[in-house]
Amino acid sequence: MWRDFFYFTCSERRSVIVLVTLIIIVIVGSFLISDYREKSIIAGNNDSLYEKREESAVYDSPKEQQGIVLTPFDPNTADSLTFLRLGLSPRTASNIIRYRIKGGRFRKPEDFKKIYGLTPEQYARLLPYISIQKSFDKKKNTFQSIVKSEPVRKPLPIAVKYPLGTVIDLNQADTAELKKIPGIGSGIATSIVHYRKKLGGFYSINQLEEIHLSTLQFAEWFSVATDGIVRINLNETGIERLRAHPYFNFYQAKAIVEYRKKKG
Repeated sequence: MWRDFFYFTCSERRSVIVLVTLIIIVIVGSFLISDYREKSIIAGNNDSLYEKREESAVYDSPKEQQGIVLTPFDPNTADSLTFLRLGLSPRTASNIIRYRIKGGRFRKPEDFKKIYGLTPEQYARLLPYISIQKSFDKKKNTFQSIVKSEPVRKPLPIAVKYPLGTVIDLNQADTAELKKIPGIGSGIATSIVHYRKKLGGFYSINQLEEIHLSTLQFAEWFSVATDGIVRINLNETGIERLRAHPYFNFYQAKAIVEYRKKKG
C-alpha cells in the first residue's frame, strides 16, 4: 500500500521534475533580484554623497576662496559684480538684482538672508560687512523729497479790469490799458496796437473786425477820436510806404505812383 502511494507513473515523474525545477528557478531569481536592488541602492547613495562632496568642494574650493574680497557693501545699491566678488554665485547675484527691480528693499541686515539661493554659511560670512544707509526710508522720505524738490512759486498777479461803463479812446490806449478791458489779453492788445500803427489810426470801431475781433463785444468800451489819425500824402508817398498800409498791395501802390508820375 505504501509503495503504491509513492509510486509515480512516467508522466507524473516528468511533471514533478518540471515543477521542482521551476521552484528552484523562482527561489534563485528572487535572491538575485533582491541582491541587485541592495547593490543599486548602495551605489545610488554613494553617488549622491559623491555629488554632495563635489558641490561642497565647488563652493568651498581654495581657488574660489582666494577670489573672494570681503568689503562693506549696501545690498540696496551694490551691483552684480560686487556680489560676485563677495563670493556669491551669479544666480544668487541675479536674484538680488531682480528683487530690487521689483521694489524690494533691505531695511536691516537680517533682511539679506531671505534671498533665494543664499546659504546660511554665506549669510553668516557676509553679515558683518552689510552696511545699509540709515537715511533710506521709502515711506517717510517720498513725500518729503517731493516737497523739497518742488520750487516755491510766487502767486501770479491778478489782472485788474475796468468796471462796466468805462470808455477809452481806441487810438490813444496802449497795451496796458487795453488789457484792462474784459475779454482782452496780451495777444489781442498787441494785435490792436500793431494794426493801429499800420493804419495810422482807427477811424471806426468796425475796423476791429479786420483783425477778427467782435465789434459787438467791444463797442461799449471804446470811443474813436479821429483827430490824431496819421494821413498819407498820395503825392509824396513812395511804393514801400503805400504797400505797408493794410488797404494797399504792391500792385495798387505801384499803380498809384505810376499814375502820379504821368499826371505830375
